[in-house]
Amino acid sequence: MANILRPALVLFALLGALTGIVYPLAVTGVAQAVFPAQAGGSLVLRDGAPVGSTLIGQNFSDPAHFWGRPSATAPMPYNAAASGGANQGPLNPALVDAVKARVEALRAADPGNTVPVPVDLVTTSASGLDPHISPAAAHYQAPRVARQRQLPLEAVERLIDAHTEAPQWRLLGEPRVNVLALNLALDLQPAP
Repeated sequence: MANILRPALVLFALLGALTGIVYPLAVTGVAQAVFPAQAGGSLVLRDGAPVGSTLIGQNFSDPAHFWGRPSATAPMPYNAAASGGANQGPLNPALVDAVKARVEALRAADPGNTVPVPVDLVTTSASGLDPHISPAAAHYQAPRVARQRQLPLEAVERLIDAHTEAPQWRLLGEPRVNVLALNLALDLQPAP
């Protein structure tokens, strides 16, 4: 029995050290060397202090800021520890009611806006953490943001266009706008 148990325990200890210590340290070291910003959380700094990440959405609710996609995480929005979609199908009455409530909230925030509400402003993403919205969703919100900040609508539209990212490698995905980057640029605009 000792002839079998001893090699098994040695192999277990070696594999445990290799996969639990050596491999994670090697991967972390390579990531820090090759992709330091991404390995550090893709943090966005303002005056030397972190204000968010380019990869995780934030819950903007001030009408003078652009709002991101709704988050399905609990107990608070954009909770990275609880990432996951709502798992509600298109015929689920709870999803239909949630979408209707979100449309009503957007209409209440900007009653004069009669443009159809872009779908990404009323549905959650698969992760519940999406930091991007479509250019259509940003342009939908532009009149409200311009009015709240007393800025010309054209200036806000130019900011949206300047912060619209092309599909990855010009091939994958759709054009998108990072809500945090757009709101930070908006905050730098001089007051009227």
